[in-house]
Amino acid sequence: MATAMLRDDDGYSFRDLNKNGRLDPYEDARRPVEERVENLLLQMTLEEKAGAIFHTMTGVGGGGADDSSVNGGPSVTEMIETRLMNHFNVFGGAAPRVMAEWSNFLQALAEGTRLGIPITLSTDPRHSFSNNPATNFKAEGYSTWPESLGLAATDDLELVQSFADCARQEYLAVGIRVALHPMIDLATEPRWARANGTFGEDAALASRMVAAYIRGFQGESLGPHSVACMTKHFPGGGPQMDGEDAHFAYGREQVYPGDNFEYHLIPFEAAFEAGTAQIMPYYGMPVGLPLEEVGFGFHKEVITGMLRGRFGFDGVVCTDWGLLTDKEIGGTVMVARAWGVEHLSVEERTAKAIEAGVDQFGGEACPDVVVALVQAGVVSAARLDESLRRLLRDKFRLGLFDDPYLDLDASERIVGSEAFLLAGVEAQRRSIVLLKNGDAPGGKALPLGTELSIYVENVSAEAAAAYGRVVSSIEDADVAILRLATPYEPRVTDFLESFFHAGDLSFPEEELSRILGILARVPTVVDIYLERAAVNPEIAAQSAAFLASFGSSDEALLDVIFGRHSPSGKLPFELPSSMEAVREQKEDLPYDSESPLFPFGHGLAY
Repeated sequence: MATAMLRDDDGYSFRDLNKNGRLDPYEDARRPVEERVENLLLQMTLEEKAGAIFHTMTGVGGGGADDSSVNGGPSVTEMIETRLMNHFNVFGGAAPRVMAEWSNFLQALAEGTRLGIPITLSTDPRHSFSNNPATNFKAEGYSTWPESLGLAATDDLELVQSFADCARQEYLAVGIRVALHPMIDLATEPRWARANGTFGEDAALASRMVAAYIRGFQGESLGPHSVACMTKHFPGGGPQMDGEDAHFAYGREQVYPGDNFEYHLIPFEAAFEAGTAQIMPYYGMPVGLPLEEVGFGFHKEVITGMLRGRFGFDGVVCTDWGLLTDKEIGGTVMVARAWGVEHLSVEERTAKAIEAGVDQFGGEACPDVVVALVQAGVVSAARLDESLRRLLRDKFRLGLFDDPYLDLDASERIVGSEAFLLAGVEAQRRSIVLLKNGDAPGGKALPLGTELSIYVENVSAEAAAAYGRVVSSIEDADVAILRLATPYEPRVTDFLESFFHAGDLSFPEEELSRILGILARVPTVVDIYLERAAVNPEIAAQSAAFLASFGSSDEALLDVIFGRHSPSGKLPFELPSSMEAVREQKEDLPYDSESPLFPFGHGLAY
């Protein structure tokens, strides 16, 4: 069995030679992890240490070919062999066997370096329906589950842990060992474009979810069969001013007009209790608090004082992606999210983040900067070693030094297995929320009967044909079924911004009139995909039945509409009654809009 090997300065494997009394961690793998870490740390050069504290994106090379750079960046071969990096965020994907082959290719490259330190691969969520290259995406071959909001809508801890366990096995099969999730920010500001990745606005619900989630990925403790969780975004990224996102300069402010900072820490306490291995601070910078107004990745009071001191967290702290350098993405220059320290040089930003307590830089590949800072005495070698101990400890605990290579046949057998696919579909059904079912007592619209003529929009006609006769004209229909999505304000000033659905939550007048025209002509069942808390009182009032979904196939939705599955989901956030109510509420307070159309926790059944 091939394994990565430590090598001494002469190039000998420690399996062959043990010189100068050095402990060989391969010949005595049962020794404590901390001892193995110290042994390896003694062998590392400054350049090797600097490479290990960078964690950037790489594409997936096909068939072992080195074509895996991202946006014109350095190739993965250069990053491993020259920049001495060994942590990578998998950007995009490929068929499971191709990903497993590529993972083995990377590990072989790493084994050929002086110390043979294995690669740690990470990923954003890849099991749901959304597709934002900066946050999450639907990847080829994996089982498909609801978004995190949908998991929260089930409020079923066994289901959430089951999801995480399935995802863990699929990740392991392709070599992914760090999940850049869960995202446990609280969606207390309904306009926020990233509400979709959260468990909603309620701290107690999010706390229950994150504990089950981490147990499913990591187990009771981090080990060879775990995927480490990088829980984000400390200390809670939900209360963004006016709901604008901190990926962009206009959304950098994080505000607490309701004096509710502590509320957003509650889910993190549950994550610490569950043993999350790693933590990611957010881009946002606190405004109006007795804290330095700099992004949380540069914030010593928050990282060292609060995260390390108050909560006693001693795991890896990795910044969110792109705090140090500007990058060209999709033909647009994305400035570094160095909020509050924009005036500092790359070197000064790097030093400030390290001083704040950061162990690793996400989305960056400039270890030469750290080398220069240590050589100049700006960053001490001892401080760098603190971070290396945490990073190496996780590699050892995950078993990467013992055997990082994958069974290609197993990757095809495990990823997207029938059992995982069926479990995902069942979770999709259970996440759907029935908001309204007819108007008068006893006048329920759902479940629909059989042998109906059905008009559909944004629903597969082929899927609907299994439940009734699909017609192309509203006039010929007994019932209409519409699938809608939460409205947003299109923004296309750059490549990345177009993927963040922000701004107004209500339908434009022209589209609203068209939808209401359908509702006036035929009894209509409306489902709305809630990636944020849509404002739609007119549609709710005039629909025959109104449902909310958080990532579900047409088949899963139709099973609920036609009674093959009884709805059981509950809203993980309230639905406001108007945009005026949204604008009047405070960004940091949950369930804070006046006279909500549907309150948090609402959900009917039949």
